[in-house]
Amino acid sequence: MSAHLPDDRDAVREALIAWYETDHREFPWRRTDDPYRILVSEVMSQQTQLSRVEEAYADFLDRWPAVADLAATERGAVVSFWSGHSLGYNNRAKYLHEAATQVVDEYDGEFPTDPEKLQELMGVGPYTANAVASFAFDNGDAVVDTNVKRVLHRAFGVPDDDDAFEAAASDLMPDGESRVWNNAIMELGGVACGQSPRCDEAGCPWRRWCRAYETGDFTAPDVPEQPSFEGSRRQFRGKVVRALGNHDELTLDELGPRIRVDYAPDGDGEGSEDWLRGLVGDLADDGLVEVTETEEGTAVRLRR
Repeated sequence: MSAHLPDDRDAVREALIAWYETDHREFPWRRTDDPYRILVSEVMSQQTQLSRVEEAYADFLDRWPAVADLAATERGAVVSFWSGHSLGYNNRAKYLHEAATQVVDEYDGEFPTDPEKLQELMGVGPYTANAVASFAFDNGDAVVDTNVKRVLHRAFGVPDDDDAFEAAASDLMPDGESRVWNNAIMELGGVACGQSPRCDEAGCPWRRWCRAYETGDFTAPDVPEQPSFEGSRRQFRGKVVRALGNHDELTLDELGPRIRVDYAPDGDGEGSEDWLRGLVGDLADDGLVEVTETEEGTAVRLRR
């Protein structure tokens, strides 16, 4: 599989950002640009369900509302809090406390603003540093986590290779907009393009470009088993698109037999002309095909 990013990058970017800004999950760390609070949320979120993180995050900041407060407390108190809230490995609590101490002692209480400098803080790796730089300072690179990899692999055929993911993510991210972009693409992976995709239900803004949506093949690096789609609507959507890709235009009478051997235009239910019209109508609504009435009948072609 080779990556195939759309030519119209601006349209892809605008669609995703508009989708995110219209409606997205509300988390408290999305309502702040305080690097300390964002760092706390990022460390807590490592392999921990977000529903549990929300409660722990609020309790943590009630107790230590600023980086100086955390640095001034005993490390044991932080570890005890971490364990008491079931936040996973206690080393994360130790590293978070040490990072707070570094910010106070080495940076006069001010966080570094770029990913490279942020990585000098204890326990802050490339991903966390980039997330803090993005969400606190709008100064990060494209974030690439499991959700982002899944989206890029499915939508644009980016191969399961870290360098390829980094390159594609960087290519797509608009300059100077790391905060909104990284939030938006991670939201897409978390809400619409999870291991079990919810493309239509979540109103995925990339359906018109997405290869997985076109073909019905939703495998991904973290989804090794291909979901069953034999005989599904998604499978026939893909067959329609592939058939039209080989012809400039097809009437429904020509298209039907090409996508299923049991096509019966006068029948009822699946395989009938009414069923095919509904299938083609969905593709037209998604901007993938154009439907026109001609002397030969209803004609369908790929949207150019």
